[in-house]
Amino acid sequence: MREDLVAWGVRGMGLAAGVALVLGLALIAVAAGRVLLLVFLAILPASALEPFIGWIRGHLGLGRGPTILLVYATFFIVVIAMALIVVPAAIGQFQETVAGMPPLFDRAREWAGGLRPAGLSASAKALIGAAEDVLTPPPPDPNAVVHIGLTVAEAVVSVTTLLAIVYFWLVEHARLQRFALAFLPAQRRAGARDAWNEIENRLGMWVRGQLTLMASIGVATGTAYFVLGVPSALLLGLIAAVMEVIPIVGPLLGAVPAILVASTVSLQLALVVAGVYVLVQLVEGNVLVPLVMRNTIGLSPFLVIVSLLVGAAAGGVVGALFAVPVAAAALVILERVQARRIPVAEGAAAVDVSREDADTLQQTLPDAATGKP
Repeated sequence: MREDLVAWGVRGMGLAAGVALVLGLALIAVAAGRVLLLVFLAILPASALEPFIGWIRGHLGLGRGPTILLVYATFFIVVIAMALIVVPAAIGQFQETVAGMPPLFDRAREWAGGLRPAGLSASAKALIGAAEDVLTPPPPDPNAVVHIGLTVAEAVVSVTTLLAIVYFWLVEHARLQRFALAFLPAQRRAGARDAWNEIENRLGMWVRGQLTLMASIGVATGTAYFVLGVPSALLLGLIAAVMEVIPIVGPLLGAVPAILVASTVSLQLALVVAGVYVLVQLVEGNVLVPLVMRNTIGLSPFLVIVSLLVGAAAGGVVGALFAVPVAAAALVILERVQARRIPVAEGAAAVDVSREDADTLQQTLPDAATGKP
């Protein structure tokens, strides 16, 4: 009897220690949420760069460390080239756009003054005034300048930390994987390693797919704006490309600046720009997104939409941004967990459809053999 009590006491203490450990890890994860988010952000580009690193190593015969440094050097060269070529042109176009805003608001107020009834005219003028307050840059405030400087410094530190984590993740990837898998039983390590590699593969393909979509939208909209004669076509194309990364509301946010800038020329041009953007989004939503998502992460459109809605409800824009890669990783885990050896029985509707298809096929084959239509 005493031995049973001792055994139950040991089990209870073990259970209590396990629960305390899980709660402690959960509290640490909540407190270090921004750090974990930064690590997840680092894993995404690292997973996207892994195939390129393997290709360079296979063709140049370099070690893993020098190959990663070569990729980083190429990245910095591209960023510096963009900063020297694209950014000055975009800033100049932005300044021209801001300078053209006051005449736009003057024409809009003049148009609103001719509306009837008077209540509609007053509402339109109030809306135009609110838009002018938002879009017109206020005079510089010393406190705001300091706040912007601190924000920029924090962003630079975060980007530097992100690049460092990406580098060390790529360099220490195999060692970190072996260390983590050592905590699992020996018979489960091979499956866990395959799941790990598959998750990273899908995350990398998602990043490359997103970059493909951003580049496609940026080139398409920028080219269309340039052909239509919209001012600041390069800047507006960059805005559309960057906004494409934001799910659900990103395309709308990318269209608003283009329509506003086009309205400084004429109302007809603004309507044409809106129509072109709708056409581009229709092509993207019905052709590019299903093709890219299906060929990269293997998620059906239904799962993509549901994951976006769940992520937006749980974490806002950030949750929606990372909903699809998290869903892809969860799908890999579920595929590993479920019993693939036991097939799932078809429902009654599926069985009826299968029988109807079989009957139709049996009726069609004799007709085809005799040449009857």
